[in-house]
Amino acid sequence: MLRVQGANGAGKTSLLRMLCGLLLPTEGQVLWRGEPVAALREEFGRELVYLGHAAALKDELTPLENLEAACTLGGTRAVAGSAAGALQGAGLGGFEHTPARRLSQGQRRRAALARLALSAGMPLWILDEPFNALDTAATAWLEALLRGHLQRGGSLVLTSHQGALLADAPQQVLAL
Repeated sequence: MLRVQGANGAGKTSLLRMLCGLLLPTEGQVLWRGEPVAALREEFGRELVYLGHAAALKDELTPLENLEAACTLGGTRAVAGSAAGALQGAGLGGFEHTPARRLSQGQRRRAALARLALSAGMPLWILDEPFNALDTAATAWLEALLRGHLQRGGSLVLTSHQGALLADAPQQVLAL
């Protein structure tokens, strides 16, 4: 686990976007398994889950539809039952068919983060402020997902202003 921390505007999000291959560094290169991510576009994309600081939901779609679409675009197919289960785990039971525009900010965040519950096979998770807008229960749920990913041998890069979260997990800290 690598925690990237720093003041607003320090470049945390830009760094994460470079790690994902969405932004080119002005110097150097980003490597995945010894190869430049720019050369591994689709292969790298199949091994990566990137969730930005915005929930990135389509307002006219339901959480279930948004989750299924995000998984499909990410290269995995979410079976309706597993997607519904992920939303239930995220605390959105009963909201699966509600248009995203009607959800609170915290519910929108949980709907986006539910993708992690379906991404156990992805070795690299890159998350930009994943704990923003989450209540205590949702924070505990997310921490459990992240710990499970690390225990399975996955890699995690995240930014977070909440320094005490996952403090007991082995991690490196990069301060910008």
